[in-house]
Amino acid sequence: MLRLGLGPYSLQMTIFSLPSNINYKFGKYSILTVKWEHGGLIDIYFGRALWISMNSRLGSYVIFDKVKPIWWFASRVTMEAEIELRDQRYAADISSIREAQLRINSFIHKTPVLTSETLNSLAGRGLFFKCECFQKGGAFKFRGACNAVFSLDDEQAAKGVVTHSSGNHAAAMSLAAKLRGIPAYIVIPKNAPKCKVENVIRYGGQVVWSEATMQSREDTATMLLQETGAVLLHPYNDGRIISGQGTISLELLEQAPQIDTIIVPISGGGLISGVALAAKSINPAIQVLAAEPRGANDAAQSKNAGRIITLPETNTIADGLRASLGDLTWAVVRDLVDDIIVVEDKEIIKAMKLCYEILKVAVEPSGAIGLAAVLSDNFKKNPAWENCKNVGIVLSGGNVDLGVLWDSLGK
Repeated sequence: MLRLGLGPYSLQMTIFSLPSNINYKFGKYSILTVKWEHGGLIDIYFGRALWISMNSRLGSYVIFDKVKPIWWFASRVTMEAEIELRDQRYAADISSIREAQLRINSFIHKTPVLTSETLNSLAGRGLFFKCECFQKGGAFKFRGACNAVFSLDDEQAAKGVVTHSSGNHAAAMSLAAKLRGIPAYIVIPKNAPKCKVENVIRYGGQVVWSEATMQSREDTATMLLQETGAVLLHPYNDGRIISGQGTISLELLEQAPQIDTIIVPISGGGLISGVALAAKSINPAIQVLAAEPRGANDAAQSKNAGRIITLPETNTIADGLRASLGDLTWAVVRDLVDDIIVVEDKEIIKAMKLCYEILKVAVEPSGAIGLAAVLSDNFKKNPAWENCKNVGIVLSGGNVDLGVLWDSLGK
């Protein structure tokens, strides 16, 4: 007997024999794909992970109940199989995200959703821009940072917090700590944009410099932890951070309930993990797509490989999208993100220009990548997304360094 549990529902079928490759369909969705190797244990996937245990024996055939196989054949090698949906526990869920919303509601901005008929025409579909560039600190990061800081009990918070970031999370953590009345020790790589470093200082964060590598950032943060006794709050690989970022979906789907697709920038994965967990809990049919620059496309490579891929170096104008996935965010990206759209830097720059000229919004490269993705041939010419008619795009941040512009005006 095979039982496939889907939350409160289940599908059952009696198996006397199983072919070597099976793909079962339920409506238009593939609900079970198995590549069978004789004996042992097999990992198979149904969005989240499944576990299959088998005992092989001779004789008999296959009988299916309630599930129509695409094809099957009798086999001499048969088995009894019991498959159950593994209770995949992610670092956050809809409950923790709703709790985060209550915790941070009095501190954050409920950011607006903008639309443009001009951009709709360019995209060939309705676009709904969630303007996290208007969030406190200039980016979505304040949601997660605020939730993490205010989740700490008084004893934990007393010695402050430590984090490492190239900019937006650093500023967000500095502001959240300031509101809590505790110190914030911020490790920032030397190549961070000047405007983002200035935000950290403005909000009272204590800047400690590191080299541009992730290893240097982490080593410097470890040193600070030892010196200060503060609490480490990772910029994305933390359930409290993910839960805070997920509040974007709660707002967006309330503001624009007709949305059938959401496109989100991806880097370390904290933003898209929260957005996907909340959005798919509210509307399981919604599509969640990631947008990633080609010069830092580790997430796309990871998705294709089925494991975390890290790049030896990155090269993109989108400075906020150079991190690698964490183990907590990877689980969500692997299971719940429907696809990753890779774009070129020139497409990101074009999207920034459109945001400024048409939406009248200044968006940093990392924030504009969602628009770049929806306007790209990788999206527009892909038949898989032709039914995506109402697309939510997270403009994740507006901390763009305009120094070159201001300098040119003074000449």
